[in-house]
Amino acid sequence: MEDKELFEEKLVEIEALIDSEKIVDLNEYIEEMHPADIAEMMVELPEEKMHKVFQVISWELAAKVLDELDSDMFSKILSLLTSEHKKKLLELMSLDNMVDILAELSEEKRLELINLLDAEDAEDIRELLVYDEDTAGGIMTTEFVSLRKDITIYNAIEHLREHAPDAETIYYVYVVDKNNRLSGVISLRELIVARPNALVEDIMSESIIYVNINDDQEEVARVVKKYDLLAIPVTDTNGRLRGIITFDDIMDVLEEEATEDIYKFAGTMEAEAELYEEDKISIRIFSSVKARLPWLIVTLFGGIMSATILSRYEDTLNSYAAVAFFMPLLTGMGGNVGTQSSTLTVRGLATGNVDAGKSLRTIFQEMSVGVCVGTICSLLVCAVAFFWMNNIRLGIVVGISMAANMITAATIGTVVPILFKKWGIDPAVASAPFISTALDITGITIYFTLTTLILLQA
Repeated sequence: MEDKELFEEKLVEIEALIDSEKIVDLNEYIEEMHPADIAEMMVELPEEKMHKVFQVISWELAAKVLDELDSDMFSKILSLLTSEHKKKLLELMSLDNMVDILAELSEEKRLELINLLDAEDAEDIRELLVYDEDTAGGIMTTEFVSLRKDITIYNAIEHLREHAPDAETIYYVYVVDKNNRLSGVISLRELIVARPNALVEDIMSESIIYVNINDDQEEVARVVKKYDLLAIPVTDTNGRLRGIITFDDIMDVLEEEATEDIYKFAGTMEAEAELYEEDKISIRIFSSVKARLPWLIVTLFGGIMSATILSRYEDTLNSYAAVAFFMPLLTGMGGNVGTQSSTLTVRGLATGNVDAGKSLRTIFQEMSVGVCVGTICSLLVCAVAFFWMNNIRLGIVVGISMAANMITAATIGTVVPILFKKWGIDPAVASAPFISTALDITGITIYFTLTTLILLQA
């Protein structure tokens, strides 16, 4: 059965159980579902039925469902619950997920929910909200277990028994000194098999991969990916352990960054896609226009510049009209090569595979690719132009122009994102319009210069 069909079937079953007031059956049915699936169901249910679901499921499951919701649905569901119900669920939620949601709420709503928490959780939430949401501090959780390096293994295991239920993960436990500075890491397996009277510092590993609390989340994701970590500790500038970032949060970061780059590269924003959920079409239209127009204007002026350059070759066009037949082909092929090179470069810069400070190798590689594909395509188009127009000189002009245009496109498509990265400009958002404009101008200039020199001056 298709996933969509299964989803619809479960949704119908849940609504039927609610309508028939079979509370026990409803509870049993929902408790067997994954929290992410229940969260997806919530979006489709009317408010009174959402409320009913949260009344019958366990506290723990309800908190996990809230972890999966976006800020709008989170607020909507909490508005249906009593203060006592809200307080209990918030206490059971993951702190890092709660921070992500609270950061998107209004100041008034955020304070209202924080005031429902106990003093310790409220303080942790306030601390996490201080950090930029795109940094390690913004995505870390303070729900972790650390061990002092000067205690015995026996005491360490007792400490874990007491504090592990509230921790995000305990597969790896981080070791600190008396000043809470990160000193080492130890696996749960190593703890279990060690002698009870041994000290933690005797068996811990001092080779620790960690990130700073102010590091960008993309850098954190690169480190976790590089070393295949399930979690990574976060320290402040003094080396004190402040939190951990788990693999599930890194997956969210990778998806968020990839989605953001794709929208930017297309000259729009992710918020525009989200606006399609808005009921008012006027809001959707206005926001879409606002997101797209700046980059379209950049491209528009690029087109005007291309037209200005083309007007200077009016005599060439009048004397040799056949050259106009190949203009779309040349600019189109140049655009394709430029887009391919810029896409690979922007992606490489995002993942760290391309270093903006050591970019000569990347530029040389893409130029070489441009030479190879340009040579092959130029020979093909030269033959087509010759047999179609029965003019060898036209074929030579088109062929050379094709090769030169594709080499130029590969070079520009690589150099522009690297330069933007060096200048502190996001290459994903700015590369596409500038590259397309530059390629149109250079392509037309190359083509008509060669046409003038070879066809009209011969």
